[in-house]
Amino acid sequence: MKDINNLMGFRESVKVIDATLRDGGLVNDFYFPAGFEKALYEANIKAGVDVMEFGYKADKDLFDVNKFGPCKFCDDDFVRSIVGENNTDLKIAAMADVGRCNYKRDISEKANSPIDLIRVACYLKEIPAAIDVIEDCAKKGYETTCNIMALSTGQESDIKAALDLIGKSPVDVIYIVDSYGSIYPEEMARVCDLFGNFAAKYNKKLGIHAHDNQKLAFANTIECVGDGVDYLDATYMSMGRGAGNCSMENLIGFLRNPKYKIYPVIQFLQDHMVPLKESGVVWGYDTQYLLTGLMNQHPRTAIAFTKEKRKDFTEFYKEITSQE
Repeated sequence: MKDINNLMGFRESVKVIDATLRDGGLVNDFYFPAGFEKALYEANIKAGVDVMEFGYKADKDLFDVNKFGPCKFCDDDFVRSIVGENNTDLKIAAMADVGRCNYKRDISEKANSPIDLIRVACYLKEIPAAIDVIEDCAKKGYETTCNIMALSTGQESDIKAALDLIGKSPVDVIYIVDSYGSIYPEEMARVCDLFGNFAAKYNKKLGIHAHDNQKLAFANTIECVGDGVDYLDATYMSMGRGAGNCSMENLIGFLRNPKYKIYPVIQFLQDHMVPLKESGVVWGYDTQYLLTGLMNQHPRTAIAFTKEKRKDFTEFYKEITSQE
């Protein structure tokens, strides 16, 4: 049983990270309406959000700049056009996806960039490559995280080996990522315990990035809060790949720290997220995402199902279970 003080009180070390532009950008190829990024930046400042992730540092040799919006690449000039000198308490982040970024070329020295934090995303098999990115970014002056994706498919022995390697790196925060939305809160408690042992050993912070395939993203996030995880990812109206993420409105409404304000979040939902949904951009929980979550599968099949506007859930169930 959790100590109720872990849930009813607040601790200064908790940080809220807005991933709307990055995870949300995956559903619209990072094409947001004019003024959206600026309005989100201002809403985050008013709401007391600690970190705003602008998108990816994607390799332009791999991705056509004409097929994606600017948040796919997070050029320093673009970020600066939104935040200026960012004379606020809000930190700016971008994600370096291992194998999909040219970090040595495209991530400049921190002294020349408006970005404060580089979030390095990788799978278990990519840990050595991720550490290379982390070391490079740390030398350039950035704070760093390591976001280990698809944990629900990993063997515990492999996860322990990965955590030991990452712990020895200069990374600041190690992230638990429920990529498939398949982890239940009681399982998440055990994951937190495992990660917490290595975090304590190597003096690292922990983060949580949850997906909502089984409508558990918020539940898993607050489970992690109670277990000492400090960095909490959320997106406005849960906007994110497939079923989306823990919603910012849920998280800000839950946290007891008076620095966080719910009204600017609600205003942004009204003024920007509702019109975005009404324009035809599709994301959020649906039966197809529930099914891939139950099967602990990557949601790519459910995403294709959604794009094809299929409604034959039983046939989809047969298709994904035949892959087992």
